[in-house]
Amino acid sequence: MNENGVPSDGKPGSGVAACSAAVLFSALWEALADVLGTAAAATLLKRAARRAAIRSPELAELVFQREELRYGYSLPPSWKEQSEETSPALRELVAELRPILVELTGQVILRHLEQFPQLRRLFPEQEQDR
Repeated sequence: MNENGVPSDGKPGSGVAACSAAVLFSALWEALADVLGTAAAATLLKRAARRAAIRSPELAELVFQREELRYGYSLPPSWKEQSEETSPALRELVAELRPILVELTGQVILRHLEQFPQLRRLFPEQEQDR
């Protein structure tokens, strides 16, 4: 496990039913950064977190920082705890992220995220996405 509670095998949330918000966020980060780059991923996630922080104040603890040529993040401490349920703060973050992604990329990024089994519970298909 690294300092964000993500398994050190590099496979966040791989096949794990109960996992931490840190593992799910790491999978989301990696999937977004793979397509958009870390700067864009950080920008979009930061925007979504700022919007969702009104309903979930713990998102103020989600911090993005530049690390040389790449961006990284630090997570709220509570996200490291294993849970069967998805963190309410993470659900709020994704609820704000989804329309941003749809506005900027249509369905392209959402379809990419659906490729990752651990992210499907964060991005269930919605009627307006069809």
